Amino acid sequence: MNKHSASFIHRNGLSLALLALFAVSLAGQIWTGLRTFNAELAQSGAAALTLSQYLHSGHFVSATFENWESEFLQMGMYVLLTVVLRQRGSAESRKLEPDAEVDEIEPGTPPWPVRRGGVWKVLYANSLSLAYLVLFALAFAGHCYGSWRHENQQRALEGQAGIGLDDHLGSARFWFESMQNWQSEFLAVLSIVLLSIYLRQKDSPESKPVEAPHSQTGT
Repeated sequence: MNKHSASFIHRNGLSLALLALFAVSLAGQIWTGLRTFNAELAQSGAAALTLSQYLHSGHFVSATFENWESEFLQMGMYVLLTVVLRQRGSAESRKLEPDAEVDEIEPGTPPWPVRRGGVWKVLYANSLSLAYLVLFALAFAGHCYGSWRHENQQRALEGQAGIGLDDHLGSARFWFESMQNWQSEFLAVLSIVLLSIYLRQKDSPESKPVEAPHSQTGT
């Protein structure tokens, strides 16, 4: 099939499927999160939140950005680590020998930063990791703000005084929220790096060819 004549869905099926899964999962999070938080409020004798109020609550903001933060950290670190580190036999690794690496570049017009050259090309050459760094920083800030608001709301329900944002940022509770997600993301990446040494998935770009020896490194 000619890539120019393929349907929009065929050309973008992977991103569309992931976007749909994201939307369904986010909707499920909102629905269950609202019910869960309202149940907690009811136990404390507080009024239930509407959907609109919940979407602005610390409970929702914290939980959402807490997960996004760890995902962006995972992907950004993975992009950077695979630049300099190798894993023998893994489909997720660069070749062990630099001479064995061959860039496959299809005919076509290079991106404009490449044509412009200079600092633009340098920035573009590192734009993927830079984008993840910015996304991680924004998600981290969102998590911190939402978690702080949720902490103070919980304190108010218990009749305690609120705390400042800087105090919350230095608290064990905030870093527990982050670290419990970070460790799971790094474990997930480690699993694909190691499992792709010995296991295969036919036709997946994340897997080596079925017939490839375990020692073959890279896809």
